[in-house]
Amino acid sequence: MKKLNIYFTAGIPQLEDTADIIKLIQDSGAEMIEIGMPYSDPVADGPVIQQAHEQALKNGMTIEKLFSQLKTIKNEIRIPVILMGYINPVLSFGFEKFCRECSESGVSGLIIPDLPPIEFEKNYQQILKKYNLNFTFLVTPETSDERIRYLDSLSSGFLYAVSSSSTTGNDNTVLKNESYLAKLASLPLQNPVMIGFGIKSKEDFENVTEKAAGGIIGTAFVNILLHHKDWKNAAIDFIHAVKA
Repeated sequence: MKKLNIYFTAGIPQLEDTADIIKLIQDSGAEMIEIGMPYSDPVADGPVIQQAHEQALKNGMTIEKLFSQLKTIKNEIRIPVILMGYINPVLSFGFEKFCRECSESGVSGLIIPDLPPIEFEKNYQQILKKYNLNFTFLVTPETSDERIRYLDSLSSGFLYAVSSSSTTGNDNTVLKNESYLAKLASLPLQNPVMIGFGIKSKEDFENVTEKAAGGIIGTAFVNILLHHKDWKNAAIDFIHAVKA
């Protein structure tokens, strides 16, 4: 069975909705949850997720607040919870303190796209191991085989394969990049590969996960949280439709 990982930005639509959304995602049948930590300059994200970051910050979401929300429900969550964000806020919080809080809040892994692998190896890898946290690197269609193997060797949990070289939610994303997906499937990687960026439907999900362990849906789900009046039922229906 292909795994579905649902991304959303913490602190939307309202500040206190985060815990309900996590439980909703789990109860609707997704296998993983990826929570975006709001940041004022989310350069890798498209307009929808940028809007979500702005809204969450305006609502008052902080890393401290997110950890306190996670702690209230950690005993109810049975699927992996991953935090995704940018390195600056994590460093401001304090990297080891951040990892300790992750460990105490039921978080199983991190994705920090702007943390260089060399920095990771030199300064942060041992801290993550100390707190038993996975760390996932991203690869793109332009990443060489040698670098894919290197990033895979540093990753744990899964390897995040960006479907195309674009920002999240880009309508021009080339989803079914056959040669790229076949190459990833043929490499002797230690981690399962999850495909992300541009997946909006069950059809997209099935297309890109033919040769991968699963897929990550972010923008399409965040869109529901931002713009749907009855977002709870719409979000449940969306996940059910992808999993059907």
